[in-house]
Amino acid sequence: MKVALVHDWLTGMRGGEWVLAEIARLFPEAPIYTLVRRPGATIPELEKRTIHTSWLQWLSFGGRKWRYLLTFMPSAIESFSFPDVDLVISTSHCVAKGVIPPPGAYHLSYIHTPVRYAWDQRGPYLERIPRPLLPLAQGILANIRQWDMVSAARVDRVVANSRLVRWRVQHYWHRDAEVIPPPVDTEFFTPGGTRSDRLLTVAALVPYKRVEVAIKVAQELGRPLDIIGTGPQEKSLRRLAGPNTRFLGWLPREGLRDAYRQAAALLVPNIEDFGMVTVEALACGAPIIGLEASGTADVVRSGREGELAPDTRAESLARAGRKVLDKSWDPDLLRKRALVFSREQFLVRFRFLLDRLGFGMAFT
Repeated sequence: MKVALVHDWLTGMRGGEWVLAEIARLFPEAPIYTLVRRPGATIPELEKRTIHTSWLQWLSFGGRKWRYLLTFMPSAIESFSFPDVDLVISTSHCVAKGVIPPPGAYHLSYIHTPVRYAWDQRGPYLERIPRPLLPLAQGILANIRQWDMVSAARVDRVVANSRLVRWRVQHYWHRDAEVIPPPVDTEFFTPGGTRSDRLLTVAALVPYKRVEVAIKVAQELGRPLDIIGTGPQEKSLRRLAGPNTRFLGWLPREGLRDAYRQAAALLVPNIEDFGMVTVEALACGAPIIGLEASGTADVVRSGREGELAPDTRAESLARAGRKVLDKSWDPDLLRKRALVFSREQFLVRFRFLLDRLGFGMAFT
């Protein structure tokens, strides 16, 4: 049985790429098809695979500039051809699920979220567009939404990474989805060291991550804040932050693990699709301050692994934060919850799904 893997783009190692890596381990001979890639930006296990890129690769300056190519992505993902393939597995947060398999091939799509620029993050995305270009941007997003719904109908089986994403799939695409949480490397992320009084936020510095809210919450709580991540908002966030906020950039995994181990709590002020960072922090023994209306709620139960605010206001997050900081947390109990979302549990669930679909022989 021949398998092909499809992913939006390979320009770094974030949550979606770790999911792809785990699925790829089940199919060591399967090639990967992706819109663009930046060589050396992913782990060696992915780099050594046969990787096919689309015609957008030469427009992306070697995988360095790809987000501006959104309007071309649907046609680019549909341009792939798969000779003699029985099973296509896509992992998608943008357009990968829109790939067109050959006749007779089965398409299983693992969805991190429907295209956020066109759906739930449409408002914040359009706010960044200069007014003269706004009608053009609105037209492009309208076309993307239409294509997104049509291409979703071509998928044979949809898997969502959280209950929130399952709701989006039902609401936007009118499709049902099975929920399989993504894998987290709980063998690497472990407790250790000494807790400090510093709060921690780990996120790309982009509008929908609401890092400015994290800064405000930390100020209301009177706690110093460490921010791990980079992005286009860094300059404006630095102007907003006070002297007790440290911008650490993206750290190597060992540095990230140390930050989790030392944090008084992880602050997640935005609505996450799932939030693998949340599980990593719990695995290292750090409690969570997050939101009820988020994928975070799939992991964190208020009062047991942290506290979830009922709305997105900084004041509500600060109230949840005070409860977290006033309580003593058992790192072993926090880690026990994280183990529900381990790599091993993901593989058990994903293998079981493939077996039910009749593809168990594909990875044996």
